[in-house]
Amino acid sequence: MSIHENLLGGPSPTHLPDDPEPRELLASGAAPAEVAAKYPSSSLAWAQLADEAFEGGRVVESYAYARTGYHRGLDALRRSGWKGHGPVPFEHEPNRGFLRALHALARAAQAIGEQEEYERCSTFLRDSSPTAANTLG
Repeated sequence: MSIHENLLGGPSPTHLPDDPEPRELLASGAAPAEVAAKYPSSSLAWAQLADEAFEGGRVVESYAYARTGYHRGLDALRRSGWKGHGPVPFEHEPNRGFLRALHALARAAQAIGEQEEYERCSTFLRDSSPTAANTLG
C-alpha cells in the first residue's frame, strides 16, 4: 500500500499549481482589474473583482466577474487532473482563487434571485472544501 493512497475510496484532492505573480501583485495593492488583464487565467483576480463589485452594490457585475473566475478555475482544475468532483482543499493556497470565485458566484446568484444557481454553487463549494465554505461564509 502506498503512503499516499486514499483510504476513503474517493478521488484524491486536487492541488492547482502555484501561480504566485498575480497573488503577489494583489497582495502589494495592485488593482484587480490590472491583474486580471495581465493574468486573465487568475481566478483570484476575478474573485477580487467580484468582491469589489458586490461590496459596491454592482451585483450583476459581481456575478459576471465571479463566473469568469469560476470558469477559469474549472479549466485549471481539469488541467490538474480533476474529474468533475472531489476535494479542492482551501488549505492549498493556489486553490483559493477558484474557491473564492465559486463563493462569489453563489453569493451573487442569491442576490439576483437565481436560487438554483445559488444552491448548486453552495453545494459545490461545501463538497469541494468544507473549510472554504466555513471560512468564506
